[in-house]
Amino acid sequence: MKRQKAGTGLTLKNFSAFLRRDGQKKHYVLGFFLGLFTIIQLYPLIWLVLFSFKDNMEIFGGNVLGLPHRLLWQNYNQALFSGKVGLYFVNSCLVTGATILISGLLSAMASYAITRMKWKLSKITLTIFLLGLMLPIHAALLPLFVILRNMHLLNTYWALIIPYVAFAMPMAIFIFSGFLQLIPRELEESACLDGCNIYQIFFKIVFPLIKPAVATVSIFTYLSAWNELMFAVTFISKQEFRTLTVGIMSLAGQYTTEWGPIGAGLVVATLPTILVYSLMSDQVQKSLTAGALKG
Repeated sequence: MKRQKAGTGLTLKNFSAFLRRDGQKKHYVLGFFLGLFTIIQLYPLIWLVLFSFKDNMEIFGGNVLGLPHRLLWQNYNQALFSGKVGLYFVNSCLVTGATILISGLLSAMASYAITRMKWKLSKITLTIFLLGLMLPIHAALLPLFVILRNMHLLNTYWALIIPYVAFAMPMAIFIFSGFLQLIPRELEESACLDGCNIYQIFFKIVFPLIKPAVATVSIFTYLSAWNELMFAVTFISKQEFRTLTVGIMSLAGQYTTEWGPIGAGLVVATLPTILVYSLMSDQVQKSLTAGALKG
């Protein structure tokens, strides 16, 4: 009997050790595939940075994927100053920043009025706003061009800011409306009893509580406005009002094209996106977590 117990104990120990080894193997295999997936995702960005330091001879001479033989910093100098990418970058920052501020504020206030106030047409108004999600920009291109031309707004910053705000508001209202339902109404009732008016309740009580939703809306609005090309090409013809998407496209020559400066311009256009998401990713994760808990 003692031998059987000893043998049984030894078998259980071997089995547990096998499970631990098997778990470690799965951990190593999972880590390997995650590392490989990370490299695959990051390599296009790394390749773009390497591409921006090469000239046409090196790019078309067989060294497309490798390290540059020498770093051509003049590509960035040529893109920023000769190609006026610096001017286009400032224009994109102005247009995108104004779009984020205006659409975020208007959408938050409209969502608060729709979801928290009692009035007859609130549901119909929300439906009308959400119908904007189904409207493609190509369908509104010609009417917007005629309206902006009659208002003498073509070749101005407002020619881009107004359409960007209009197309950003449906998604923003959709996100804000769902997030405002998480806020207890007792907070607003207690603030009202303390003597706060509707504007104080919104800006001092409600708005600070929806910061994760504001971050999410800001990132979505930033991506759509920063990378938009159709409106920027159609509504802007003067060089001093061009944004990055149109400006980088204009770097391509009619007969020959220097691809190194174009790569440098693309790097300049990509860095703000990485920076914005790095700074606001925590807020986005909080908003997604809150939505998951609500569900």
